[in-house]
Amino acid sequence: MNLLGLLELQTPWALLLLLALPAWWLWRRRHSPGAIVFSRTGVLAKGPRAGQFVARAIFVLRNVALAALIIALARPRTGARVENITTSGINIVLAIDLSSSMLAEDFRPSNRLEVAKAKVKQFIMARQSDRIGIVAFAGEALTQVPLTTDYNVILKSVDNLQAGQLEDGTAIGTGIATAANRLRDAPGRSRVMIVLTDGVNNRGDVDPLSAARAAAVYGIKIYGIGIGSEGFAPVPVGRDVFGLRFENQPVQIDEALLRQIAALSGGRYFRARDAAALEAIYSQIDRLERVPVQSRSYVRYTELYRWFVGLALLALLGELGLVAWKAPIP
Repeated sequence: MNLLGLLELQTPWALLLLLALPAWWLWRRRHSPGAIVFSRTGVLAKGPRAGQFVARAIFVLRNVALAALIIALARPRTGARVENITTSGINIVLAIDLSSSMLAEDFRPSNRLEVAKAKVKQFIMARQSDRIGIVAFAGEALTQVPLTTDYNVILKSVDNLQAGQLEDGTAIGTGIATAANRLRDAPGRSRVMIVLTDGVNNRGDVDPLSAARAAAVYGIKIYGIGIGSEGFAPVPVGRDVFGLRFENQPVQIDEALLRQIAALSGGRYFRARDAAALEAIYSQIDRLERVPVQSRSYVRYTELYRWFVGLALLALLGELGLVAWKAPIP
């Protein structure tokens, strides 16, 4: 039984015993003696009002003690009850291409990498209780953040992703293998990898299809995202005194490979030709990968019955003191 959402009674039926107190009051009133007997003349010497006060005080203290013990028997306590909460609890690793071509300026308002980072952060902030990890790859692959629910750490890691951190190139197979190593021993049955790249596999010792087959053995579903506009795009080809030097080059994404990778693992392939399409893709993956998981949270209660037991003891001690004060001196 919950009172006002603040106090809960574990055995509320015990409060029915409080109804016995009014019945006792009526019985006592009808059967009260015609005279008050005092065994100490000192009480009478103080006048009849003193004697009535003592008798009434004893009566009140006895009722307080009984009422407090009954309430203690009802086991009052505070704190939230045990709740069953349905949440999303899956494991996701985001594998992000950091090759130099990700600096191509065909995505507005910035380059591919900066737009991808912004949409990845939106995707992360839309999750609640999922474990998320970050893997960066170019000519090699590196785990930036292992699976965690500390979203602040994940978001900061995404902010720190920069082209040039790794040896240049596009090692898609190595990126998939590195992400799969993070996911294969993850708790739970739902494991998802999102691979974002803008190029063709040209580096690394791991064949992308072999890596995808190995990931599928561990129940890892791979979503592939090809990021890049159609036709030609300004791609950095070097540096000069003014910074990066760009040239228009054809956009080349191995979409056939990415489709095969997704199909082998039961995932899907998406093509993001602009920032809006990329945002829509992450939103779609977000909806696809929301698996209900039943979890239970326990909250400890604060027991209050001891306070009422203490009040009853104080009332009984007060009554015993008054009785002793009235009792005759031997």
